[in-house]
Amino acid sequence: MQLKSMLAGLMGAFLAAPALAQDLEVVGKPTDAGLGFQPAATELARDLQWLDGMILVIITAITLFVVALLAYVIVRFNRKANATPGSFTHNSPLEVAWTIGPIVILVFIGAFSLPVLFKQQEIPEGDIVIKVTGYQWYWGYEYVGEDLAFDSYMIGAPATGGDNRMTPEVEAQLVEAGFAREDFLLATDTSVVVPVGKTIVMQVTGADVIHSWTIPAFGVKQDAVPGRLAELWFKAEREGVYFGQCSELCGIAHAYMPITVKVVSQEAYDAWLARSKDEGWYTDVREVLTN
Repeated sequence: MQLKSMLAGLMGAFLAAPALAQDLEVVGKPTDAGLGFQPAATELARDLQWLDGMILVIITAITLFVVALLAYVIVRFNRKANATPGSFTHNSPLEVAWTIGPIVILVFIGAFSLPVLFKQQEIPEGDIVIKVTGYQWYWGYEYVGEDLAFDSYMIGAPATGGDNRMTPEVEAQLVEAGFAREDFLLATDTSVVVPVGKTIVMQVTGADVIHSWTIPAFGVKQDAVPGRLAELWFKAEREGVYFGQCSELCGIAHAYMPITVKVVSQEAYDAWLARSKDEGWYTDVREVLTN
Protein backbone atom coordinates (compact mmCIF):
# COMPACT_ATOMS: atom_id res chain seq x y z
CA MET A 1 0.00 0.00 0.00
CA GLN A 2 2.84 2.37 0.91
CA LEU A 3 4.64 1.56 -2.35
CA LYS A 4 1.47 2.29 -4.27
CA SER A 5 1.11 5.65 -2.54
CA MET A 6 4.75 6.53 -3.27
CA LEU A 7 4.30 5.67 -6.94
CA ALA A 8 1.20 7.85 -7.04
CA GLY A 9 3.15 10.74 -5.56
CA LEU A 10 5.99 10.34 -8.07
CA MET A 11 3.51 10.15 -10.94
CA GLY A 12 1.86 13.35 -9.70
CA ALA A 13 5.23 15.08 -9.58
CA PHE A 14 6.02 13.96 -13.15
CA LEU A 15 2.67 15.12 -14.52
CA ALA A 16 2.92 18.44 -12.69
CA ALA A 17 6.43 19.24 -13.93
CA PRO A 18 5.35 21.39 -16.92
CA ALA A 19 3.10 23.47 -14.68
CA LEU A 20 5.76 23.81 -11.99
CA ALA A 21 8.06 25.39 -14.55
CA GLN A 22 5.62 28.29 -14.72
CA ASP A 23 5.14 28.65 -10.97
CA LEU A 24 6.02 31.75 -8.99
CA GLU A 25 9.33 31.90 -7.17
CA VAL A 26 9.13 31.19 -3.44
CA VAL A 27 10.59 34.36 -1.93
CA GLY A 28 9.43 34.58 1.68
CA LYS A 29 9.98 31.38 3.67
CA PRO A 30 12.05 30.20 6.65
CA THR A 31 15.50 28.81 5.91
CA ASP A 32 17.44 26.17 7.82
CA ALA A 33 19.99 27.68 10.23
CA GLY A 34 18.94 31.15 9.11
CA LEU A 35 19.86 34.04 11.40
CA GLY A 36 18.66 37.06 9.46
CA PHE A 37 15.36 38.31 8.14
CA GLN A 38 13.53 37.04 5.09
CA PRO A 39 14.08 39.20 1.99
CA ALA A 40 12.12 42.43 2.42
CA ALA A 41 9.31 42.60 -0.14
CA THR A 42 7.70 45.84 1.06
CA GLU A 43 8.78 49.28 2.19
CA LEU A 44 7.47 48.43 5.67
CA ALA A 45 9.74 45.39 5.90
CA ARG A 46 12.77 47.38 4.73
CA ASP A 47 12.09 50.05 7.36
CA LEU A 48 11.76 47.46 10.11
CA GLN A 49 14.91 45.63 9.11
CA TRP A 50 16.91 48.88 8.92
CA LEU A 51 15.58 49.92 12.33
CA ASP A 52 16.53 46.55 13.80
CA GLY A 53 20.06 46.89 12.41
CA MET A 54 20.45 50.42 13.75
CA ILE A 55 19.26 49.46 17.24
CA LEU A 56 21.54 46.41 17.19
CA VAL A 57 24.53 48.72 16.62
CA ILE A 58 23.48 50.90 19.57
CA ILE A 59 22.89 47.90 21.85
CA THR A 60 26.24 46.37 20.85
CA ALA A 61 28.05 49.62 21.64
CA ILE A 62 26.32 49.87 25.04
CA THR A 63 27.13 46.25 25.84
CA LEU A 64 30.82 46.69 24.95
CA PHE A 65 30.97 49.90 27.00
CA VAL A 66 29.45 48.22 30.07
CA VAL A 67 31.74 45.18 29.75
CA ALA A 68 34.79 47.45 29.44
CA LEU A 69 33.65 49.49 32.43
CA LEU A 70 33.16 46.35 34.52
CA ALA A 71 36.59 45.07 33.53
CA TYR A 72 38.18 48.40 34.49
CA VAL A 73 36.43 48.42 37.88
CA ILE A 74 37.43 44.80 38.58
CA VAL A 75 41.09 45.51 37.82
CA ARG A 76 41.35 49.02 39.28
CA PHE A 77 39.30 48.65 42.43
CA ASN A 78 39.85 45.09 43.63
CA ARG A 79 41.17 44.55 47.17
CA LYS A 80 44.73 43.97 46.04
CA ALA A 81 44.98 47.14 43.92
CA ASN A 82 42.88 49.31 46.20
CA ALA A 83 43.30 48.15 49.78
CA THR A 84 41.64 51.25 51.25
CA PRO A 85 38.20 51.76 49.67
CA GLY A 86 36.66 55.21 49.25
CA SER A 87 34.08 56.41 51.76
CA PHE A 88 32.09 58.83 49.59
CA THR A 89 28.38 58.19 48.90
CA HIS A 90 27.53 60.61 46.07
CA ASN A 91 28.95 61.86 42.79
CA SER A 92 26.51 64.34 41.32
CA PRO A 93 28.15 64.79 37.87
CA LEU A 94 28.30 61.02 37.40
CA GLU A 95 24.68 60.55 38.50
CA VAL A 96 23.53 63.27 36.11
CA ALA A 97 25.53 61.66 33.28
CA TRP A 98 24.06 58.19 33.75
CA THR A 99 20.58 59.70 33.87
CA ILE A 100 20.88 62.04 30.88
CA GLY A 101 22.81 59.53 28.74
CA PRO A 102 20.09 56.85 28.57
CA ILE A 103 17.43 59.52 28.00
CA VAL A 104 19.35 60.86 25.00
CA ILE A 105 19.78 57.33 23.61
CA LEU A 106 16.07 56.53 24.02
CA VAL A 107 15.01 59.82 22.41
CA PHE A 108 17.36 59.09 19.50
CA ILE A 109 15.88 55.61 19.03
CA GLY A 110 12.34 56.98 19.34
CA ALA A 111 13.01 59.57 16.65
CA PHE A 112 13.52 56.73 14.18
CA SER A 113 11.16 54.07 15.53
CA LEU A 114 8.02 56.18 15.94
CA PRO A 115 7.80 57.14 12.24
CA VAL A 116 8.08 53.44 11.35
CA LEU A 117 5.31 52.61 13.82
CA PHE A 118 3.07 55.39 12.51
CA LYS A 119 3.63 54.20 8.93
CA GLN A 120 2.39 50.75 9.94
CA GLN A 121 -0.61 52.00 11.89
CA GLU A 122 -1.83 54.75 9.55
CA ILE A 123 -3.87 52.65 7.14
CA PRO A 124 -4.04 54.12 3.61
CA GLU A 125 -6.92 53.68 1.23
CA GLY A 126 -6.59 50.20 -0.19
CA ASP A 127 -6.66 49.30 -3.86
CA ILE A 128 -7.85 45.91 -2.64
CA VAL A 129 -9.46 45.17 0.72
CA ILE A 130 -9.52 41.62 2.06
CA LYS A 131 -11.22 40.53 5.26
CA VAL A 132 -9.36 37.70 6.98
CA THR A 133 -10.90 35.68 9.81
CA GLY A 134 -8.93 33.31 12.02
CA TYR A 135 -10.57 30.04 13.00
CA GLN A 136 -9.41 27.01 14.98
CA TRP A 137 -7.41 26.15 12.88
CA TYR A 138 -7.57 27.72 9.45
CA TRP A 139 -8.07 31.09 7.79
CA GLY A 140 -11.08 32.47 5.96
CA TYR A 141 -10.75 35.19 3.31
CA GLU A 142 -13.33 37.52 1.77
CA TYR A 143 -12.44 39.96 -0.99
CA VAL A 144 -14.47 43.02 0.02
CA GLY A 145 -16.62 44.37 -2.81
CA GLU A 146 -16.04 41.23 -4.85
CA ASP A 147 -18.19 38.11 -4.90
CA LEU A 148 -15.38 35.88 -3.69
CA ALA A 149 -14.70 34.17 -0.37
CA PHE A 150 -12.84 30.99 0.53
CA ASP A 151 -11.18 29.12 3.37
CA SER A 152 -7.49 28.25 3.51
CA TYR A 153 -6.19 25.05 5.13
CA MET A 154 -2.68 23.72 5.49
CA ILE A 155 -1.98 21.01 2.94
CA GLY A 156 -1.84 17.89 5.08
CA ALA A 157 -4.33 19.12 7.68
CA PRO A 158 -7.35 16.92 8.52
CA ALA A 159 -9.59 19.11 6.34
CA THR A 160 -7.44 18.18 3.32
CA GLY A 161 -7.37 14.46 4.14
CA GLY A 162 -4.17 14.41 6.21
CA ASP A 163 -3.30 14.17 9.88
CA ASN A 164 -0.64 16.91 10.12
CA ARG A 165 2.11 14.48 9.07
CA MET A 166 4.11 14.16 5.88
CA THR A 167 2.86 11.14 3.95
CA PRO A 168 3.10 10.14 0.28
CA GLU A 169 -0.46 11.36 -0.18
CA VAL A 170 0.36 14.75 1.32
CA GLU A 171 3.49 15.02 -0.81
CA ALA A 172 1.37 14.34 -3.90
CA GLN A 173 -1.00 17.14 -2.85
CA LEU A 174 1.93 19.53 -2.41
CA VAL A 175 3.29 18.72 -5.86
CA GLU A 176 -0.14 19.05 -7.44
CA ALA A 177 -0.53 22.48 -5.85
CA GLY A 178 2.87 23.58 -7.18
CA PHE A 179 4.85 23.32 -3.95
CA ALA A 180 7.92 21.33 -2.95
CA ARG A 181 8.21 18.72 -0.22
CA GLU A 182 10.08 21.16 2.03
CA ASP A 183 7.09 23.51 1.89
CA PHE A 184 5.10 21.14 4.12
CA LEU A 185 3.69 22.97 7.16
CA LEU A 186 3.92 26.22 5.15
CA ALA A 187 1.80 25.65 2.04
CA THR A 188 -1.99 25.94 1.98
CA ASP A 189 -4.62 24.52 -0.36
CA THR A 190 -5.76 28.04 -1.29
CA SER A 191 -3.74 31.27 -1.22
CA VAL A 192 -4.29 34.98 -0.90
CA VAL A 193 -3.66 36.34 -4.39
CA VAL A 194 -2.79 40.04 -4.81
CA PRO A 195 -1.27 42.15 -7.59
CA VAL A 196 2.25 43.51 -7.31
CA GLY A 197 2.62 47.22 -6.57
CA LYS A 198 -0.90 47.71 -5.20
CA THR A 199 -1.91 48.79 -1.70
CA ILE A 200 -3.56 45.86 0.05
CA VAL A 201 -5.56 46.43 3.24
CA MET A 202 -6.30 43.38 5.37
CA GLN A 203 -9.19 43.58 7.84
CA VAL A 204 -8.32 41.09 10.54
CA THR A 205 -10.61 39.44 13.08
CA GLY A 206 -11.07 36.16 14.93
CA ALA A 207 -14.08 33.86 15.08
CA ASP A 208 -13.30 31.96 18.28
CA VAL A 209 -10.01 32.79 20.05
CA ILE A 210 -7.15 35.21 19.38
CA HIS A 211 -5.09 34.40 16.28
CA SER A 212 -2.47 36.53 14.50
CA TRP A 213 -1.99 37.09 10.76
CA THR A 214 1.69 37.47 9.93
CA ILE A 215 3.85 37.64 6.80
CA PRO A 216 7.49 38.27 7.81
CA ALA A 217 8.67 39.31 4.34
CA PHE A 218 5.99 42.03 4.29
CA GLY A 219 6.80 43.30 7.79
CA VAL A 220 3.19 42.89 8.96
CA LYS A 221 1.64 41.20 11.99
CA GLN A 222 -1.82 41.83 13.41
CA ASP A 223 -3.72 39.98 16.14
CA ALA A 224 -7.14 38.64 15.13
CA VAL A 225 -9.33 39.31 18.16
CA PRO A 226 -12.94 38.03 18.27
CA GLY A 227 -15.42 40.90 18.19
CA ARG A 228 -12.87 43.40 16.91
CA LEU A 229 -11.85 44.42 13.41
CA ALA A 230 -8.21 45.47 13.10
CA GLU A 231 -6.35 46.47 9.94
CA LEU A 232 -2.92 46.17 8.41
CA TRP A 233 -1.60 47.12 5.00
CA PHE A 234 1.23 46.30 2.63
CA LYS A 235 2.35 46.95 -0.92
CA ALA A 236 4.35 44.03 -2.31
CA GLU A 237 7.16 45.07 -4.65
CA ARG A 238 8.11 41.65 -6.02
CA GLU A 239 6.12 38.82 -7.53
CA GLY A 240 6.43 35.51 -5.75
CA VAL A 241 5.10 33.21 -3.05
CA TYR A 242 5.29 34.33 0.57
CA PHE A 243 4.62 32.22 3.66
CA GLY A 244 3.46 33.20 7.12
CA GLN A 245 2.05 31.57 10.22
CA CYS A 246 -0.52 32.21 12.91
CA SER A 247 1.63 33.93 15.52
CA GLU A 248 -0.66 33.82 18.55
CA LEU A 249 -1.03 30.61 20.55
CA CYS A 250 -4.60 29.57 19.72
CA GLY A 251 -4.96 25.92 20.68
CA ILE A 252 -3.77 22.41 20.00
CA ALA A 253 -3.38 22.86 16.23
CA HIS A 254 -1.89 26.36 16.39
CA ALA A 255 1.21 25.17 14.51
CA TYR A 256 -0.91 23.94 11.61
CA MET A 257 -2.55 27.13 10.30
CA PRO A 258 -0.02 28.69 7.93
CA ILE A 259 -0.61 31.55 5.49
CA THR A 260 0.26 31.63 1.80
CA VAL A 261 0.25 34.85 -0.24
CA LYS A 262 0.91 34.85 -3.99
CA VAL A 263 1.90 38.17 -5.55
CA VAL A 264 1.28 38.25 -9.30
CA SER A 265 1.07 40.77 -12.11
CA GLN A 266 -2.01 42.96 -12.43
CA GLU A 267 -3.06 41.10 -15.57
CA ALA A 268 -2.74 37.70 -13.89
CA TYR A 269 -4.64 38.96 -10.86
CA ASP A 270 -7.50 40.33 -12.97
CA ALA A 271 -7.77 37.05 -14.86
CA TRP A 272 -7.63 35.02 -11.63
CA LEU A 273 -10.28 37.15 -9.94
CA ALA A 274 -12.64 36.99 -12.94
CA ARG A 275 -12.28 33.22 -13.25
CA SER A 276 -12.73 32.65 -9.53
CA LYS A 277 -15.86 34.79 -9.43
CA ASP A 278 -17.29 33.05 -12.47
CA GLU A 279 -16.76 29.66 -10.88
CA GLY A 280 -17.97 30.90 -7.50
CA TRP A 281 -14.88 29.56 -5.75
CA TYR A 282 -11.13 29.93 -5.55
CA THR A 283 -9.26 29.16 -8.77
CA ASP A 284 -5.63 28.02 -8.74
CA VAL A 285 -3.68 31.05 -9.92
CA ARG A 286 -1.24 28.72 -11.67
CA GLU A 287 -3.94 28.02 -14.24
CA VAL A 288 -3.86 31.70 -15.14
CA LEU A 289 -0.07 31.96 -15.14
CA THR A 290 0.40 28.94 -17.38
CA ASN A 291 -2.21 29.93 -19.95
